[in-house]
Amino acid sequence: MTYALRQIAVFGCMAALMPLAALAQNAPPPPPVTVAKPVVRDVVDSDEFIGRFEPVDEVSVRSRVGGYLQEIHFQDGALVKQGDLLFVIDQRPFITALNQAKATLEASQSTLVFADAQYKRAQSLASSGSQSAQTLDDRRREFDSAEANVRGAQAAADRASLDMEYTEIKAPLSGRIDRRLISAGNLVQTDQTVLTTIVSLDPIDFYFDVDERRLLNFADTARKLGKDLQQGGGGLDVSVTISDPNAKPFKGKLDFAENRVDNQSGTIRLRARFPNPGLVLQPGLFGRIQVEASNTYQAILVPDEAIGSDQNERVVYVVADDGTVSSKPVRPGPRLYGYRVIREGLDGTETIIVNGVIRARPGSKITPQMTELPKERQDTAPETAGAESGQ
Repeated sequence: MTYALRQIAVFGCMAALMPLAALAQNAPPPPPVTVAKPVVRDVVDSDEFIGRFEPVDEVSVRSRVGGYLQEIHFQDGALVKQGDLLFVIDQRPFITALNQAKATLEASQSTLVFADAQYKRAQSLASSGSQSAQTLDDRRREFDSAEANVRGAQAAADRASLDMEYTEIKAPLSGRIDRRLISAGNLVQTDQTVLTTIVSLDPIDFYFDVDERRLLNFADTARKLGKDLQQGGGGLDVSVTISDPNAKPFKGKLDFAENRVDNQSGTIRLRARFPNPGLVLQPGLFGRIQVEASNTYQAILVPDEAIGSDQNERVVYVVADDGTVSSKPVRPGPRLYGYRVIREGLDGTETIIVNGVIRARPGSKITPQMTELPKERQDTAPETAGAESGQ
């Protein structure tokens, strides 16, 4: 090949390579992606369950005596105190019965006084030989009978007085009263007719069901504290959130667990008690309770949006020093402090993608934009009860 032809070939190759070099220079930079170090801090696991508030005490108010309802002394739905007058049964028949019982008692007492005098006189005459022993025995029998009659009359008078007291039906406990279930003028049956109900409000109980797996975890935590779960695990701290988004969590303590697991549902019912001075919490109200499920340990926390899926695995995207992306399988745990606990897969020193996961692929490069995650986030929605995704 002549020199001229060689020059033409060299120039031709250079001309062919020039567009490729130009394309490389004009290629866009790797996409910007927000990265951060995972949060590493001491935590205590907590599980969340759905339950319902119930009153500590609840009473169906009934009358201990029968009769016609005469007076009602409360407003429907009012707060009442123990001992407040609620209803009055027509007292006239009971006043008559009480007067009759008192009259019978007075007659019995008069007979006793007479029998006592006769018995003492017989004793005096018998000692001087002027009275037979048989007559003395008769006087003693009459005195004993009169004494017994007084005791019976006294019991009848006490019963009549008690029935008279029962005509005034008073609040057996302090709390919120329901509406009147019967109007004045109706006949009230003894111990049968329900007049109204009263529920206590402060404190208030919260009942929820726990499955066997979490039950064993709670029981183990209680044993490490030297307590029994059935007695509240030593008063484990719990908190409840209600449907009102503006209401702060209510703090209380676990205080009871049933003594056996239900055979059909495989759950056990637990109870927590909450102070309720503002009477915000009402019986029947639903809530979500968070219960500590472990002792303190050091955990690795990442945002939920930093966790992706690769077929049936959960993965976190890790960024190397040169910006290369790789995926690491992880095992997520519960959510704490607004983050997801990572049980396995990370040691806390990695740099992970926390925003813009959709723009990253394993093996590709990104332009990392470093940020620092706060120790706790408040902008996350509550989690489904007791859920741990990816397990």
